[in-house]
Amino acid sequence: MLNIVILAAGKGSRMHSSLPKVLHELAGEPLLGHVISVAKSLVQKRGGRIRVVTGHGSDQVDPFVLEQGAEIVHQRQQLGTGHALQIAMDGLASEGQTLVLYGDVPLISEEDIDPLIAAGESGLAVLTAVVGDPTGYGRIIRDTTGNVVSIVEHRDASESERAISEINSGIYAAPTSLFQELLPLLTNGNAQNEYYLTDCVQLSVNSGREVYGVEGAVTATMGVNDRLQLAELNQLLQQERRNALMSAGVTLVAPETVYLNGSDIHIQPDTIIEPNVTLNSPVSIGSNVQIGFGSHLTNVVIGDGSVIKPYTVAESASVGANAQVGPFTRLRPGTELSDATHVGNFCETKNAKVGEGSKINHLSYVGDAVIGKRVNVGAGTITCNYDGAYKHQTTLGDDVFVGSNTSLIAPVTLGDGVTTGAGSVITTDVEQQHLALARSKQINIPAYQRPKKPKD
Repeated sequence: MLNIVILAAGKGSRMHSSLPKVLHELAGEPLLGHVISVAKSLVQKRGGRIRVVTGHGSDQVDPFVLEQGAEIVHQRQQLGTGHALQIAMDGLASEGQTLVLYGDVPLISEEDIDPLIAAGESGLAVLTAVVGDPTGYGRIIRDTTGNVVSIVEHRDASESERAISEINSGIYAAPTSLFQELLPLLTNGNAQNEYYLTDCVQLSVNSGREVYGVEGAVTATMGVNDRLQLAELNQLLQQERRNALMSAGVTLVAPETVYLNGSDIHIQPDTIIEPNVTLNSPVSIGSNVQIGFGSHLTNVVIGDGSVIKPYTVAESASVGANAQVGPFTRLRPGTELSDATHVGNFCETKNAKVGEGSKINHLSYVGDAVIGKRVNVGAGTITCNYDGAYKHQTTLGDDVFVGSNTSLIAPVTLGDGVTTGAGSVITTDVEQQHLALARSKQINIPAYQRPKKPKD
């Protein structure tokens, strides 16, 4: 069994934000969410529980933790990492292991953690990394056998110790019973009057136990203390996701301009994504799709062979196969476009189901509507779905032809094969195969003189 404790009680003052640091988003997901996701995967395989220690901004952090299915432990006074782990251990059985992670160290991976857990089966194990510039980090001091004998903070390190490039990540694994033995021995005899988890290393060594240093990737130790570091980690994660897509057969025309936010993004081979595209999870895109320049897609499903033209904005919408959308189209939540549909420039849809082969090509708004197959919606057509208090539905049957600049006053139903004259205002249902005309008779006034302003 594996107990995972995630420390997330700090204020993060260098973020200069009213939002707790661990809730700042990295690639579309809160920092803490990345860590909980890894923890969930570990617990699913090994069994156990996840506890998140919250403190500063707990009124905002706690709901997120509960939403993720983890337990909450409150650190009402921030008295250090050792104190945080001690209160998190309260009530835990002594069997199994405990793993300590951090809510602001989001790039940790199972590949880094698995060997740490293996090393921590019989003693305290610490995750380390070898970095190019170790300034500011605690240095790992090993003996001749390779075991860790101490961790020296940068400010306390000698010149020779500062030359060491292996650093402490602060991520630990050990038998739960060992943590239960060591944590009560921690003292706060330091300038900050805090209980440091790092001191468990020296306590373990002093008791004659071996401490194991497990080297992981540099990214596993990278935390977020300010917005500059947040941006740096975002670029690293974005590049990793872009590389994975391209390796799987997706073309990114200008990879550095494509942003992939959230982990639930699935794109099939031979799809082409043009520059300046943002995809916000969940996203599912078929094969041989083209996503045009500047498009912004959130929670969408797009079928094989469809073309999403430049500057399309879509949210909570689905597009069938071999469809065409855009340019400058907005698909709002509830839009469902069937196969071979067209929604064109400066059109907006909302809560609209559009049947196979139907077209809404120019300057139209279609909301709260059900549209049949092979329908043509003329330029400038709008569904007048809101009466000031309630929304109403417009229903168009198959093979309907809506003339340009038609207003459809919902609730209204047009049967199969109906045609409306351009400029009509349709207020009542139209039976199938009828022509509906609803416009004033044209009057031409001869020799009409327009009003003119008097000359100064």
